[in-house]
Amino acid sequence: MQKNKDLIHYLNLELSNVAVLYVKLHRYHWYIKGSQFFTLHAIFEEHYKELANDFDQIAERILAIGGRPFAIMEKYLETTSLKEAQADDEGSEMIRQLIEDYQQISDEIQQKALPQARDYRDKPTEDLLIGFQTKLEKYIWMLKAHQKL
Repeated sequence: MQKNKDLIHYLNLELSNVAVLYVKLHRYHWYIKGSQFFTLHAIFEEHYKELANDFDQIAERILAIGGRPFAIMEKYLETTSLKEAQADDEGSEMIRQLIEDYQQISDEIQQKALPQARDYRDKPTEDLLIGFQTKLEKYIWMLKAHQKL
């Protein structure tokens, strides 16, 4: 039995979350309408492009520590802690959902994944997770500022 299976589990959870977010951001990018179209269209594109890189880094880290990253949509949907996007959301609702999703992932990293990485003295995984969490916190701040929350 693999000693770091709990850490691999949490990394696969975050990989699944990134997969769902990636699709959700594309949906928002395609469906945004109204006066915020140009601004939000660009923001959503920037975020999904960044997530594509995070997706690859998380999967490669799972491989590097002896795990197997999930690689099918069924497994992502089964494992994710996020909800899929709903049709025809308004821009403000899209932003609200993204803030919630980013916060959910940030909390999971802080409460579950980082403690596992520390337990296994896995500094590279800690570094990866802290970098990802830092990016999510920046996105939360920026989206809240956009919404004036």
